[in-house]
Amino acid sequence: MGWAKYARGKPSLPVITGIFCALAFFVLLYTERITTYSSGSLFGIKTCPRRNDVKLKKHHTGSRELKSSPLDNPTDDRFEFDPEECSLNNGKWVFNTSIKPFYTERTCPYIDRQYSCTKNGRNDSDYLHWEWQPDDCILPRFDPKIALRKIQGKRIMFIGDSIQRNMWESFVCLVQSVIPQGQKSMKQGRVYSVFKAKEYNATIEFYWAPFLVESNTDIHIITDPKRRIIKVDSIAGRATQWLGVDILVFNTYVWWMSGLKAKALWGEFANGEEGYEEFDTAVSYKLALRTWANWIDSTIDTNKTKVFFTTMSPTHQRNEDWGNMNGIKCFNETRPVMKKGHWGVGSNKDLMKAVVDVIGRMKVPVTVLNITQLSEYRIDGHASVYGELGGKLLSAKQKADPSHFADCIHWCLPGVPDTWNRMLFAYL
Repeated sequence: MGWAKYARGKPSLPVITGIFCALAFFVLLYTERITTYSSGSLFGIKTCPRRNDVKLKKHHTGSRELKSSPLDNPTDDRFEFDPEECSLNNGKWVFNTSIKPFYTERTCPYIDRQYSCTKNGRNDSDYLHWEWQPDDCILPRFDPKIALRKIQGKRIMFIGDSIQRNMWESFVCLVQSVIPQGQKSMKQGRVYSVFKAKEYNATIEFYWAPFLVESNTDIHIITDPKRRIIKVDSIAGRATQWLGVDILVFNTYVWWMSGLKAKALWGEFANGEEGYEEFDTAVSYKLALRTWANWIDSTIDTNKTKVFFTTMSPTHQRNEDWGNMNGIKCFNETRPVMKKGHWGVGSNKDLMKAVVDVIGRMKVPVTVLNITQLSEYRIDGHASVYGELGGKLLSAKQKADPSHFADCIHWCLPGVPDTWNRMLFAYL
């Protein structure tokens, strides 16, 4: 009788446990909401759970110690990429000798001599073994067969300048090795080039449009930037070639960076190209982007076409930016910059802001491939003196003068553009 009275007066163990669990659940829920609200990025992208910490194995290369992370596996299902949750632009480059390029200059016959660094005499190979690791999620490894299945029965077109051609050739080289010889073809032209994967009924195309809008230097290139005039309000003549394409990948940057004010023209090239106005580069760039955005919004059917925009590819012309006071531009650089958040003068923040502002106001959804920060670190990845000039390989005398002839704009293939396409592959 006394025991029964005591039991009625005190809560039982199951009741106490239940109350405790309920309180714990509400605390956890509240904490989760705070975590969710505090995450984000430049383009409003939330982050993924951070990957497990792993011990790093050191690789000795001469007097340097390069680190690799063999336990990081980008195909691990536990960290599956989610385009709605993962931000790829913040991370670090990790040296990993187990990473091998999907192609070489010998296995891919479509690489321009301008990007064929090994064939043109580059002897170091460390730049081929750096892998981009985002801070918050894992970037899926490029799989050429899956990539081809994703574009099966479709057209994908890269549109822009020579950097975009760099990216297009990388994409072609990444997938072509798994296509039988008789099931692929390439046709290259001055403005338009197309690679056909017949077995997959797919085309991978490139369209030359360095400003996206029209100019007097689109087809017959004017080397003197002082004579270039940009029709900032005109795009339809070129854009008719982009209609009916399933996946459009745009860029425009390096041709804007002449260091001069841009000569902008409205309307036709009448009266011998007279009547232009000069604007600061950022103003003209934004005007051109608005013309491009208006065409996308008024023309693209989102049920049929997906649109991407690749941010600016950095140039590395000033070695003082990364602290190599005795260097010559990107010449003889053999490893990335390791300083977190490194940003040099070769990336224009005003132009980056213009991209964010214009795309942020568009009706048609545009996926931004933010390659700028990850590429900023890669001072070692450029063609340097192992490219060509005016269609000819550099002479020994020119190679000995990197201050005038080192190409610190374009990238070796294989190389950094393969990582850009790895990002594109993740979003397709």
